[in-house]
Amino acid sequence: MTSEPLRIAHRGMPLLARENTLHSFEMALQAGADGIELDVHASRDAVVVVHHDPALDNGLVIARESFDSLRGDRHGDVPELSEVCALVSGTAELFVEVKGAGIERQVLEVMDGYDGPFAIHSFDHALVARIHSIAPKVRLGVLFEELPTDIAELMTRTGAKDVWPHAPIITSRLVDAVHAASGRVIAWTVNDVDVARHLSSIGVDGLCGDDVRLLARG
Repeated sequence: MTSEPLRIAHRGMPLLARENTLHSFEMALQAGADGIELDVHASRDAVVVVHHDPALDNGLVIARESFDSLRGDRHGDVPELSEVCALVSGTAELFVEVKGAGIERQVLEVMDGYDGPFAIHSFDHALVARIHSIAPKVRLGVLFEELPTDIAELMTRTGAKDVWPHAPIITSRLVDAVHAASGRVIAWTVNDVDVARHLSSIGVDGLCGDDVRLLARG
């Protein structure tokens, strides 16, 4: 485990720039992010794109549209996952949250060509388990807002090595249980310095927040 928690940018720097855009990710890297967390869906023509919601602000549903129609005139606002990979290029760990249904193989195909540390995670624990069965060497994580009954069993069942709890539910007991299973605890979303210090003091391995400048070490 790391002695200091990773500072992970949540969708870039959404307090300063539009989230899940190349500009926002670039700002996060410049601010010293150790990791970049992003959300992915796939277009109708199987292009994996980075966006939080299943539809754009203009109402276009990502899964029903071609990538060209999603991109439109707003270059960079709906980037491809491969573009973010090229931007980060191994300078920070990439954390890819799969939001689109049934797109695990497309995501794996993109990440197969990435030469840098990365992990894939999701609230859909069945999807995480499917990825583990397809690509058992890929590092995986599970997101949740409520504490599972048996965290070790969940990790074993899904193949997850990263556990992503909502920050308010994290306890030292949870951290110890995940560490005993050789996993990492990554907290979301941490936007308070005092909270960050507390989580660091109980051994949390990563802090995911909207402004990595607030998660300064020390």
